[in-house]
Parts: sequence; structure tokens; C-alpha cells
Amino acid sequence: MGIEEFDVFVIGTGTAGKGVAKDCAKAGWKVAIADNREYGGTCPNRGCDPKKVLVGITEIIERSQNMLGLGISKMPEVNWEDLQKFKYKFTGAIPAATEKDLAALGIKMYHQSPKFLDENTLSVEGKTVKTKKIVIATGNKPMPLKIPGAELMLNSDDFLELEKLPESMIFIGAGYIGMEFAHIAARLGVEVTVIDTEPRPLSNFDEDMVAHLTEASEAIGIKFIFNAKASKVEKLRKYLRVTAETKNGEEIFAKAELVFNTAGRVPSIDELELEKGNVAFSNKGIAVNEHLQNTTNPNVYACGDVSNSEGLPLTPLSSQESRVVSANLLGKYNKTEAHYPPQPSVVFTLPNVASVGLSEQQAKERGFDYVVKHKSVPSWFNSKRIANQHYAFKVIKDKETEKVLGAHLVGPDAGEMINMFVMAMCGGLSCHDLKAMIFAYPTWSNDIKGMT
Repeated sequence: MGIEEFDVFVIGTGTAGKGVAKDCAKAGWKVAIADNREYGGTCPNRGCDPKKVLVGITEIIERSQNMLGLGISKMPEVNWEDLQKFKYKFTGAIPAATEKDLAALGIKMYHQSPKFLDENTLSVEGKTVKTKKIVIATGNKPMPLKIPGAELMLNSDDFLELEKLPESMIFIGAGYIGMEFAHIAARLGVEVTVIDTEPRPLSNFDEDMVAHLTEASEAIGIKFIFNAKASKVEKLRKYLRVTAETKNGEEIFAKAELVFNTAGRVPSIDELELEKGNVAFSNKGIAVNEHLQNTTNPNVYACGDVSNSEGLPLTPLSSQESRVVSANLLGKYNKTEAHYPPQPSVVFTLPNVASVGLSEQQAKERGFDYVVKHKSVPSWFNSKRIANQHYAFKVIKDKETEKVLGAHLVGPDAGEMINMFVMAMCGGLSCHDLKAMIFAYPTWSNDIKGMT
């Protein structure tokens, strides 16, 4: 059988990859796509979407707990098996539906991770293929922890597929994945311990906002071990035991039925043999220029979480980068640059932590003459009416123009409220403009007028 040739070969079937593949196929290109996992990518199969379904039940539990004795007389009971069946309604059809959509466009599908043979040649499923252009959109995957007993640990994929909840869990890593899953587990009655090398969770988020979350986390029974690096996992008779070393050399021990590696995510590129394709990369992903074109192999583009670009590893950014790559391929190459508007980020713990724009330190480093408005406001009506104890904000604005430079929130609906600040920043609105608007009352969005 001869070598099959394509106009473009896309590696990865998540938001970014399938977007490029569809665009090129609709333009009449001969397209192939490959994935070594179920089609559809991380977000709908094993990431954002199923996680948010699980968060939904904990929102009911948290609201009920806060209102116990204030109208709620009995806590609801949770059935984990029923919850998992409900979650499957969102995830179960994704792979087949994705393949059906791609097949309808005549896209050739492979179910294996390709390997580069040279700059325009790949090996996949035992076949050699030639292609004019290659798009890498493989996303990120859990970062391996190279410690003794690492094979005993589970990851976020495993958490989402648990058939039943254990009595206890340890999460190694207090980033957004570890914190979100720790909150889900703790609110469903699991004894939870979180271990992290930093002195606090969520080191990329505002310290003052995270302090409120830490307090709320401890209030629901989450135990934190900070400034400690996990060094070993051992199998005991019933439990797994984690040994962690503090910065002063002291050993700390914790044990639980399950241990999860939530230490972070890394680019999923180790199976591609990029060196053979002359594809530059680093531990941050595929090296790209302003057109999302690889810096050493001009026939290669990268988009989504795997690209080492200014975009955060978030689904909305993957969509945006996908459109840039499609435009550059179909526009006969490199007329479109990637531009990044303010990028919001949310941790779906309860309370949510949300952020967009600059931190105080970044505003200072960039030479802005700025002012900061920072308050804890659990007494505001929207918080008080649901007996919520954790609601705070920090808004950084330019002193002269009153335009928002950064907004940092913690609260029950911070994940929705942050979008109001995104709109203000993208629209160039000043805090005076926001205060002059009429919002529906009493809504969470109306609260931003008091924050600015």
C-alpha cells in the first residue's frame, strides 16, 4: 500500500484540534486527525464539564448546610452512584458524536498518537503518511510525580470515574484541580488531606482572596499540609501512606484509602518524537510565534493548551487559538496574529475564586499609577440572604482613567461575576461608566458597582 498524503494532519481531537480539522475540511482540504484517547478532548470527556456536574450537587449541599435552621430542617442525602449516572449523560455520547461530525466532513480518523519521522512525515497505526501541514493540539496531561510508590496514585481522570467514594483521600497538589476535587469530596463526606510544596493553595491567584478560601476549606474539614514535598507513597494493609518532607527536613506522614496526584499538568507531547520533525518545544509546550507557527518547523502549528503561547490553558482560549491557526492555514499562511484579550480564570470551589487582569504586583512592575479597593463583604445582601460567610473582592484600577486593571473575587457566584469585569476591560469602560449603568437588583452582578 502506498503512502497516503494529506493537506493537513491534526493531532488531537479536543476543542482546538477538531476546530481546525473542520475548518480545513469545509474548505475542501484533505484532512486527517488522530487521538490516542477517546475523541472530543479533555474538557467534555474528563475535565471542565463532568467536574462542573459534580460541583452542582455540592452547591446544593453547601446552600442547605448554610441555611440549616433558617428554613432548611433536614440535609439532603446524596447518592454517588446516581450522580455518576447523571454525569455520564453529559460525557457518554461525546466520543461517538465527535467522530460522527468529523466523518460527515470526510476527515480520515486515526486512533493512535502519531510519531514524527521527518518534518512532513508521520507514522501512525503502522502506516506512513505525508502531509503538507501539521497541527499539534494534544493538550495537557497530569504531570507525573517521580517518587517511590507513584504507581499507587490516581489522577483526576480516576476521580471522575470513581464507582464509590472512600472514607478518606489525599490530594498531592493544591492547584485548581486539587482544590476543586478536594471540595467535592469533603462536601460529600470524605476525610480530605491536601499536601502542597507552597505555603498556601492556588499560588497563581490573589493571596488575600485565597486566604478566604483556605478558611472556608478548613471549615468543611479539609486538612492542609503546606511547605511539604511528597517523597514516597507506601501501601499499608488498608491505607496508603504518604511521606512528605518539609523545607527544614522534617518528615510528615498522612494516610488515606486513596491518593491523587494533582500536582499540575504538562504538555502532552512525549509520544510525538518531535525532535525527528525539527519541532522546537520546551516544558511549557510547542514553541510558537505570533501566528502560532512553530519556530523551527514552518509546516507545524500548535494551538490550545499544548502551545507555548500567551493564552492560558483554558477551553475558551483553545477555541480562539484554533480560529487563528485555521485563518493562517486557509488564508495562505500567516496573515493572522494571535491576540489575547483579558483572560478570566475561575476555581470552582465553594466559594469560587476568580481573577482577571493584573495583580497588585504586576500593576506595580508595569509602572501603573493605580489604586486598590479591597473589602470583605459577607454582610452585603446577596451573601447575607444565603447565610454565606465568605465574600470579598480586590479591584485594581488606573488612578487617572479609572479603568479596571485587574479584578480578584471570592464568593458564591464569583465565576459569573468575573465576566462583568471582563466585559468592562474589553470595552474600555471606566469604573465611573460601570457605576452609571443600571443593573437588575438584587443580583450578584449589581454588586460590582460597589466594588469599583
